[in-house]
Amino acid sequence: MNDPGPPVPSSAREGRLSHAVFQLARAHRSRAAAMLRAMDLHPGQELLLMQLLDKDGQTQSELLAGVGLDHSTVSKSLRRMQDAGLLTREPAEHDRRAVVVRLTDKGRALREPLTAMWRTLEEASVRDLSPEEVEAFIGIARRIEVAVGDRDRPSPS
Repeated sequence: MNDPGPPVPSSAREGRLSHAVFQLARAHRSRAAAMLRAMDLHPGQELLLMQLLDKDGQTQSELLAGVGLDHSTVSKSLRRMQDAGLLTREPAEHDRRAVVVRLTDKGRALREPLTAMWRTLEEASVRDLSPEEVEAFIGIARRIEVAVGDRDRPSPS
């Protein structure tokens, strides 16, 4: 399959890779969002849940660092998730200003549905790729992520 996808706008022709990354991220996020809606979750909430499933009882600051989202997004997501009965938030014993986030039984019960969701999304994503292409893509994607996130390195002129 060699689908060229939507035409690249003329203003993005010198940024074809960036445009392709944007299109890919948008399509992937859209598919994931539909799957998350079926679990009554909003995009981004699954990242918080997965982090808490790996290590419950984290502070809100630890969660912020782990998911790479901004403070207001995490705060809003945690509030919604608490209202939905997925987690609790309480002041930390060691520092009353810090907030510790813990999963409820309802939140922990989402482990298998989330695992199944990611497996299904992965299967759809790689269905036309060889294992070697998958590994190459992951390596290239990580290199692009580092390059885009490296604000200290001068951009080529």
